[in-house]
Amino acid sequence: MQQLLLDIKPVPSPVLANFVPGRNAELLQTLQNWPAEQAAERFIYVWGAPGCGKSHLLQATVAAYIQKKLKAVYCCAGKPGNFQDMDENTADCLAIDDIENLDAPAQIALFNLYNRLRDSGRTRLLMSGSAAPMYLQLRQDLVTRIGWGLVYQVHELTDEEKTQAMQTHAADCGFELSHDICRYLLRHGRRDLPSLLMTLEALDRYSLIHQRPITIPLLRELLQVTT
Repeated sequence: MQQLLLDIKPVPSPVLANFVPGRNAELLQTLQNWPAEQAAERFIYVWGAPGCGKSHLLQATVAAYIQKKLKAVYCCAGKPGNFQDMDENTADCLAIDDIENLDAPAQIALFNLYNRLRDSGRTRLLMSGSAAPMYLQLRQDLVTRIGWGLVYQVHELTDEEKTQAMQTHAADCGFELSHDICRYLLRHGRRDLPSLLMTLEALDRYSLIHQRPITIPLLRELLQVTT
């Protein structure tokens, strides 16, 4: 049974094509068009609750630039791979995640970077945080800069949208998924979509190994084994 866990396929790398938009269709379309639109707004800030998909969007946008043979860099505030030495020559797109975690020196660095990029007229800056700009506990001059660009809230998928995404994924994997299974997963499992889909793949494999249909008792058994 432990081998089953080791065999679970990793969550696919974030790309814009595998982001389930829900109420975020306008934001998704904006990011899909971003690499090709020279005159588009060059600064975008996205915010939302944990698990809503902010990091997915930033990493996927960087991947979209790289796919088009453009230079792009992703970094997460407070983690290795900082942006403080970057400038307008570093990349065509810079993505900085979780900016609410920036310490005082990093906030100054981002303020200066924003000004340099704005003056250069070329590199685009995509940022994410946990709250709308006016509620960020950051330097006021930096908050003002963040609010100058486009600002989008990333809305978490509703349970109905998650159910639809799970059933579509199950169909792509070759099995049918009932609403009851989806509801049970949403009540008893991790609720972010990547975790839900990974659990479904484990459930499919567990069902095949034990030659049993996919039912709530089988799902309950799997969850007990994997926790």
